[in-house]
Order: sequence, then structure tokens, then C-alpha cells
Amino acid sequence: MTDLDPGKWLRRYHPAPEAAVRLVCFPHAGGSASFYRPVATAHSPGADVVVLQYPGRQDRHREPLLATVDEYAAAVTEVLAAEPELPTVFFGHSMGALLAFEVAHLLEHGAGAPPRSLVVSGRRAPCTARDERVHQLDDEGLLADVRGLNGAAAALEDEEVVRMSLPAIRNDYRAVETYPVRADRVVDCPIAVLLGDDDPKTTQDEALRWKEHTCDAFRLRTFRGGHFYLVQHATAVNEELAEELHHLR
Repeated sequence: MTDLDPGKWLRRYHPAPEAAVRLVCFPHAGGSASFYRPVATAHSPGADVVVLQYPGRQDRHREPLLATVDEYAAAVTEVLAAEPELPTVFFGHSMGALLAFEVAHLLEHGAGAPPRSLVVSGRRAPCTARDERVHQLDDEGLLADVRGLNGAAAALEDEEVVRMSLPAIRNDYRAVETYPVRADRVVDCPIAVLLGDDDPKTTQDEALRWKEHTCDAFRLRTFRGGHFYLVQHATAVNEELAEELHHLR
């Protein structure tokens, strides 16, 4: 059974108890909360920045992994629904984009207070499909794919860190690659899509189809770079998030 202790799931690197708005950050496949520490620094104390820490990594590495995006979404929804209500922006990168979308959908359908805005990054729309089976490769094949995405390479230079991370990486790749096409699923909040123009995981056409998943406003901004363009363009990405948060005040 999944442990839903908020102290395990939620990281507040710069607590801001007086903040009037909240930013919730959803890490990528194999990623951990610490990836978003610079984002928390950039937006605190003006926003209550909450970063998710999934089981199976860092201080939670001994906990059982969750097998599907839907399992992740159900757990995250329950944890977030118990938080004090604030106007909220969800920000998810790669797998985190899918998870943020699914959690927003669950919250809109009675599970709790939904986000007022959804920012998705580095992920094609849920209505698109690819035949991807990277999770079935051997360890070297899997790591080659991860290293080829341009941003996680530095985190994978230490062999010990690599081997410790492999179960979570493979698990999350499987979760993403078995995520079903959901052409009819929509959310009521606006969606902003951020994309690297050389991202092997998402084309601009695939990213534009996020427009089909919102009943509200939609916009797309493209940056130069690959899948982890947001590391290279951290300042500009934080400006995008700041703009979303500003609209909630």
C-alpha cells in the first residue's frame, strides 16, 4: 500500500506560509524533487512552492515504486487534496506533464481544489501516440536514451548514482510508455506548453495538440534546445511561471 504521508511526498525548500498563491512542481521520469530546488528559490516567498518527491528515489529509495501514471495520479491527488486551499499553478516536465494533467483532471472531478493553470513542458499531448519501448532495453540501452536527452547526463556521471537510479528510471519509462491515448480528456483550466525545438520526445505538432485538452486558453512557447531545454533557459522558464502566478493574485 502506498504511503500517503505528506511529509514524504511534498518538499518545501523555502517555506512561505504567508504566500497567497501556490506552485506545485511535478518531476520527470526518474527525476526527484531536488531538480526543482532552483525553481523554489526563484519563486519564494511570493509563492508557496511545493515539489513532489515520488517514491523509489533519494530519501524514498527503499519505498515501492508506482507502476502507472494513473497510480501516481491517484496518490498525488489524495496528498494534494489535503493541503490548505490556495490559487494554484501546476508545472510538470516530461512524465510530470502527464501526471500534472491527470491530477488536475481528478481534482476537477470532485477530489479537491483543482489548479487554476496548468503548465506542461517537454511532453506531447495525451491524444497522441508513439510506439516507444525504451523501458524494455537492457541497462546500457536505457541509460543511452537518458543520456541522449541532454540534461540528465551530468546527474548520471557517478556510476553509483546511476545504478541506484536505474529501477526508478526504468519504472517511470514504463509508466509513460504504457500511458493510454486519451483523446477525449480535457481540463477546465488554461494550458501553457513549453517545448525545446530539438526535443526527440516531442514535436511541435504533437505539443500543439495539447490545445485539444483544455476548455480554456492555450498557448505554446518554444525554446532552443532539447528535452531538458529548461535547464539552459531557467530564467525564461521562471518568467513564464511567474506570469502564470501573477494572474492568480
